Amino acid sequence: MRPEYAIVNRAMSPLPFLVITDPLPPGIHLGPLQIRFYGLAYAIAFVVGTAVARRHLARRGVPSATTSNIAFWTIVFGLLGARIYYVAQSGWWWYLTHPQHILAIWEGGMAFFGAVFTAPVVLLVMARRYRINFWDLLDAGVLFAAVGQPIGRLGNVMNGEILGPPSNLPWAIRYTNPETMAPHLGVAYQPANLYEAVGTLIILGVLLYLRRRGVPPGWLGLTYMALYPISQLIVFNWRTDYETPVLLWGLKQAQLTSLFVLVVVVPLLLVAWYRSERRVGRVQVS
Repeated sequence: MRPEYAIVNRAMSPLPFLVITDPLPPGIHLGPLQIRFYGLAYAIAFVVGTAVARRHLARRGVPSATTSNIAFWTIVFGLLGARIYYVAQSGWWWYLTHPQHILAIWEGGMAFFGAVFTAPVVLLVMARRYRINFWDLLDAGVLFAAVGQPIGRLGNVMNGEILGPPSNLPWAIRYTNPETMAPHLGVAYQPANLYEAVGTLIILGVLLYLRRRGVPPGWLGLTYMALYPISQLIVFNWRTDYETPVLLWGLKQAQLTSLFVLVVVVPLLLVAWYRSERRVGRVQVS
């Protein structure tokens, strides 16, 4: 343990029993096979997210088998996009000199914005292939993401990654198992992973409210694409892991990416809102 962390730990956690202690390993061993809770959480997230997307598209006449096929390829390319984006922002030169690690997803390291950029392209291709409204697919895709992300973050909790600063708050988590990825054992950290999960659940609540209001196709997708970057601008204030250094204007990589996404998405959302208002106005006049 580095001296500064030892000092912080003594100063902030004189009563370590007041924080949450996690002694569990990040996985279980079944003979030579290791099942990691991170991978299990992602598998559950994919299953639940696909079920939600399937139900959403079934209301629009899309067969279940078609939805499952679209979900499969979106997941595959979404994972690849998330991994490649992570590689690009996390020591890309090292990966170029060690190319066998570039696609080694099992080693850890995913950046969700990579999936955010990749998934709409896959959905556009699938919309043309199956002759489905792209905006309906995008709406289903963001429901998939908003449901699956909080489940996936539970895997990050078990891994001891995506943590905030040391803290003595009653919901801070102190990892004691050496197999976890926590920077220092015995130090309680704010769970930035759970903060992000809560933020996504709030976004999910907004999406479900809008769907209940019967908004036009595409509104859910654009709303998510605007709210998710905002959540990242907020949550990354607590991200203190070495993979999130400050780069520019006091902002980290994901926050800079969030600003870029907002610059693109917010005008589209305003145009969609303006057209919707005009449509309502015509109906009232007629």
